[in-house]
Amino acid sequence: MSLFVVAMQDYYEILKSLKAKSFSPVYFLQGEETYFIDSIIKEIAHSALEESQKSFNQLVLYGKDTTLTDVIGAARKYPMTGERQVVIVKEAQEIKEWNTKDKENLILNYLENPLRSTILVFGYKHKSLNRRTKLGKAFEKHAVFLNAKKIYDNNIPDWIRSYCQANAVQIEEQAVMILSENIGNNLQRLSNEIEKLILNIKEEKQITSKMVQEYIGISKDYNIFELQKALSAANKRKAFKIAGYFASNPGNNPIVFIISKLFSYFTKLLMIHQSTDKSDRNIAGLIGVNPFFVKEYLAASGNYPINKVMQNIKHLHEADLQFKGIGYATKKERSILTELIYKITN
Repeated sequence: MSLFVVAMQDYYEILKSLKAKSFSPVYFLQGEETYFIDSIIKEIAHSALEESQKSFNQLVLYGKDTTLTDVIGAARKYPMTGERQVVIVKEAQEIKEWNTKDKENLILNYLENPLRSTILVFGYKHKSLNRRTKLGKAFEKHAVFLNAKKIYDNNIPDWIRSYCQANAVQIEEQAVMILSENIGNNLQRLSNEIEKLILNIKEEKQITSKMVQEYIGISKDYNIFELQKALSAANKRKAFKIAGYFASNPGNNPIVFIISKLFSYFTKLLMIHQSTDKSDRNIAGLIGVNPFFVKEYLAASGNYPINKVMQNIKHLHEADLQFKGIGYATKKERSILTELIYKITN
C-alpha cells in the first residue's frame, strides 16, 4: 500500500472520529501538506465545543509566542465550564524548546498521563519530528498522530475521488482530470471548488465536466487537459487553437503552469518508452493515471518516439528559461507559447 493511501486513510479516520464527537486527549499533526493539518484543527475547533463555550474553554497559542511550559501548563488546567477544554498550538514547529532535555521530559510525562478533560492539539507544519527519537515514539504511541506528506501531482486524481467519496458524491472521470490538470496540487483551492460543485449538484449526485465548466469557469474545450489530448493525437490545429485561447487569457492560464503540466506529461511518455511492460495495469501504476486514460498515453507514445519526447522536454526547459529571461531575449508569453507548441508538434 502506498504512503499516499495510508496517509489518506489516517486523515479520513481522524475526521470520521471527530465528526462522531469521539476525541482523544492529544493530537500531533505534522508534515508538509498543511491542508490536512489545518482541516483537522478546524474540525476540532468546530466539533469539540459549543460556540458559547469557546470564549472560556478554547485557547489558541502560536509557536513563536509560547513555550512548552506554557502549553503543558494550559493543558493541565480544568475547563471553566462544561466537560472539556481545547488547547490548540498553531505553528508548533516554531517553539524553540523542542530539543531541550527538561522540556522533552515535561511533554513525555504529560503524554503518559494527560488530563482527560483537555484536548491538546499540536500543528507542526512544514517539518517532521524524528519518529525514531524518544519524543517522536511517544507522540506516535500516546497521541493521535498524523504525518501529512506532500501530495504530488500524480496523486491528485485519487485525492479528488476520495474527497468526493467522503462526501457521498460521485464524479465523472473527465471532471477529475480537468480539475487535477487545471488546479494542480493546491488542496485548499481544490476542496473549495469541489464544495462549490457539491452545493450545486443535481439529483443524480454526480459531478460532471459540464458542471466544472459552469460553476468553476474552466472551459470544457480550452483547458490543459484538452491541450494534452490534442498533442497526444498530434492534432496540430486543435493544439494551436487551445494555445491561442491560453495566450488571450494569460491571467487564467499562466504559461509557467502550462509548461509545468506539459513537462509532467512528456515525462510520463518517457517513462512509458522506458518500460518493458506495456500492459494497461502496469502503465497506469507507473505514470499514476486512471486505467481509463492509458490508451491515450500509449497512443501518444506512438506519435512521439523516445528521441522526440526527450527533444520536447528540452524545448519545455528552454521555454521556461525564456519566460524567466535566463539566457534568452525577453519575449511575450504568446510568442513563447506558440513557438513551444510549434516545436513540440514538428
